[in-house]
Amino acid sequence: MTLPPRLRKFVLTVHVASSVGWLGAVACSLVLAVIGLAGEDVRMVRAAYLAMDSIGGSVLVPLALASLLTGLVQGLGTEWGLFRHYWVLIKLLINVFATLLLVLYTQTLGYLAGLAANPSVGFGELRDPSPVLHATGALLLLVVATTLSVYKPRGVTPYGWRKQREGRRRRRVGGPGLGYTE
Repeated sequence: MTLPPRLRKFVLTVHVASSVGWLGAVACSLVLAVIGLAGEDVRMVRAAYLAMDSIGGSVLVPLALASLLTGLVQGLGTEWGLFRHYWVLIKLLINVFATLLLVLYTQTLGYLAGLAANPSVGFGELRDPSPVLHATGALLLLVVATTLSVYKPRGVTPYGWRKQREGRRRRRVGGPGLGYTE
């Protein structure tokens, strides 16, 4: 199934916008995480954790899901496919992994925000390196996915080779609709 050109361009636009938005929101989360870990002002540290929780649930998760959904539509609706090229398959795996990890990690962000909102929690208890580690990891994964999208390195999966051979065979014999059946 191939998407009509207008729909394909629309889905691609939404995919790029959500993916770039996800990347930018992760970069902002990394800045907030560093403030939460290394900040000297307890109010700023508390605000950083509260902001990370808000960004996680209302920005990061929706953008990650939008990127995943539109990426699936792009893969299924274009000649790239989901499983034909290694770069597409790797991007899909990165997206699924990062989205699942993000959804699970929002619980930790909620816990940290709860600590930050509690005035009886001391400054030392708010220091947690995990948001810095998670945001750094997510940023690296998203940069790898972006690089794969731009460079599209060669490499066809075994499934992709079979599909290419089937397409060549159909074209040589007469193509679909001209009496050819396999």
